[in-house]
Amino acid sequence: MARLDRLVTAKAVAQYAAVIGRQFSYDLLQAVSQLDASTLQRELGRLVEAEIVYQRGLPPQSTYVFKHALIQDAAYESLLKSTRQQYHQRIAQVLETQFPEIAEAQPELLAHHSTEAGLTEKAVHYWYHAGQRASERSAHVEAMTHLRQGLALLQTLSETPERTQHEVDMHIALGASLIATKGYAAPEVEQIYIRAQHLCEHLEDHHQLFPVLRGLWIYHLVRAEYQTAHALSEQLLTLAQQAQDPAMLLSAHRPLGSMLFYSGALASAYTHLAQAMGLYDPQQHRTSAFLYGEDAGVVCHSMAAWTLWHLGYPDQGLTRNDEALTLAQQIAHPFSLGFALFGAACLHQHRGEWRAAQERTEAAISLATDQGFPFWMALGTCLRGWALAHQGQVTEGIEQMPQGLRAYRATGAEVRRPHCLALLAEAHGTRGQPEGGLTMLTEALTLIDKTGERWYEPELYRLKGELVLQQSLDHQAEAETSFHHAIAIARSQQAKSLELRAATSLARLWHHQGKRDEARQLLGDVYGWFTEGFDTADLQDAKALLEALE
Repeated sequence: MARLDRLVTAKAVAQYAAVIGRQFSYDLLQAVSQLDASTLQRELGRLVEAEIVYQRGLPPQSTYVFKHALIQDAAYESLLKSTRQQYHQRIAQVLETQFPEIAEAQPELLAHHSTEAGLTEKAVHYWYHAGQRASERSAHVEAMTHLRQGLALLQTLSETPERTQHEVDMHIALGASLIATKGYAAPEVEQIYIRAQHLCEHLEDHHQLFPVLRGLWIYHLVRAEYQTAHALSEQLLTLAQQAQDPAMLLSAHRPLGSMLFYSGALASAYTHLAQAMGLYDPQQHRTSAFLYGEDAGVVCHSMAAWTLWHLGYPDQGLTRNDEALTLAQQIAHPFSLGFALFGAACLHQHRGEWRAAQERTEAAISLATDQGFPFWMALGTCLRGWALAHQGQVTEGIEQMPQGLRAYRATGAEVRRPHCLALLAEAHGTRGQPEGGLTMLTEALTLIDKTGERWYEPELYRLKGELVLQQSLDHQAEAETSFHHAIAIARSQQAKSLELRAATSLARLWHHQGKRDEARQLLGDVYGWFTEGFDTADLQDAKALLEALE
């Protein structure tokens, strides 16, 4: 402080600079201080000579940085509060009018200066804008900090419809960043959307209620609370149809497609996913990823890939999967890319392509590590364990899968847990531990009865049959019952790929029992239905068994 006082006239320049920030540019300081060039350069020269600030470059392109943050603090605190406010107001005004590129690229600067100047409404606007910009860079922690600062300021304004609308907008943006950093089913996600839903009761704009209900829907879906999720998905479709808004309709078909898929209504699920894909335009709907936390086009293509495989179209599923990955890379939305990579790993797992599944899970885990996505980290770890187990690293794979499941549940997630347990059961079978596998399947089947998540149910019963046979050949009757049950459920779901697997398992058992004709008839009918995917493991396995039966 004494050093600043000795500089006399240069002190005023240091004070103005301190209000701008630790680092400041010559042109901005000149604009806000309104000093002529020679005076400003002389006083800055004195500050540099006194080692108050360091200089980079030559005026007017030069920038300066305070030697220490404490020096900046001293200069800043030496101003009267009213003077500081005036300086902040002047800086905000200059940034807005003379430096629009800075205002656009760094709205948090305007938000800060507006806040300190007491310009609350303007500050709220810029904190929201700063949150959006940070979210677009996938800087979600930073985005949440900006948005929470804006929300805190909003509480100081009188209650008006405009304030309520701003608060809803900020909660929606905060929800998307929370999904990325905490997972879809984190308690904080529900709290944000519940608050936004309460605020929407004071508004009549369905466009604002829609993303709020969409956020609550994904929360309940991922927690496997399907009854609540289904009611919300129906409400979303009703709102979209009433508004006749293509973007809303796109975002309403995605929830219904997901709900129907997980419940095992595969053909109906694909109908909704196909409608969503038909409505999707990458350029027009790119911003929806920041509204909902994920890109609807990427998600629908990934889910369509799984659905097509289940329905018996492995090659068409692979095409949709490739489209999802290409789209995710084009739109450059990291969380959506995480979905596409995990979705691809799942499809390769269904197709029995272990190495490809591992490559996609490794990519998903790497992305999740870099970006801080615990949801994709956990699911990727679980699926990587399965891929390792099938490539000879059984012990390591079986260790990783429960770790992934624990981390997954720690995010609040329950959806897909029967699938993960089935993969773990399969790995136990690979290791020659049928009892451990059957324990996993018992837990998975209990979950299915509790939640109604039935899309992988046929495979659970098929695996049960295989594992009881692995326990003892004396359990052939029990295994046969499980295979029949798997086939019946698969047929009721039109899940031709899972029906083929179960039919292959039953035909193999019948072949062992000498029932060659029955085995050939059963497997031949299912295999004969297929028109594609003949290079996949399941179809090659079925073909080899049919040839043996001949």
